[in-house]
Amino acid sequence: MADRRAVLVPGQGYDTRAPLFAYVGEALRRLGFDVHEVVWRTPAGFRLDQAPAWVAEQVTPVLDGVDLLVGKSLGTFATPLAADRGLRAVWLTPLLDNPDVVEGLGRATAPRLLIGGTADPSWQGDTARRLSPHVLEVPDADHSMLVPGPLARSAEALGRVCTAVEDFVR
Repeated sequence: MADRRAVLVPGQGYDTRAPLFAYVGEALRRLGFDVHEVVWRTPAGFRLDQAPAWVAEQVTPVLDGVDLLVGKSLGTFATPLAADRGLRAVWLTPLLDNPDVVEGLGRATAPRLLIGGTADPSWQGDTARRLSPHVLEVPDADHSMLVPGPLARSAEALGRVCTAVEDFVR
């Protein structure tokens, strides 16, 4: 049985079976984490202004005994939950253009790793570096952390993400 517990919180169109989560989840399992994957479907007519309350409603019930929170995109609306509970967190492509997400990150006292790409309009590298000393910024990566050109470049970016997560949680 694992001695640590991590919760993976998906994005709106990027669930925990997608590459970032599949590999990050495997990395965490290899490091001794029991991994819980949140599964959700946003309601019809969902608006971004509903995200803070809706994400909190989805994530709060699974936070007991959690050592690490990992969220992507829409899942980064869980930053206030991590801050309130003093949880260490990994935020994949956080919505750094959203004040609710930035406010949660700004209140956090536990270490947090922020990962994003320079081709993602939601990523703001200066803001990320102001909010945490733990930042991985991938040149030319988009919101899915894919980079242009041969697919091997995107696989390399995925490897960099996994290494950053492994180093962060060790």
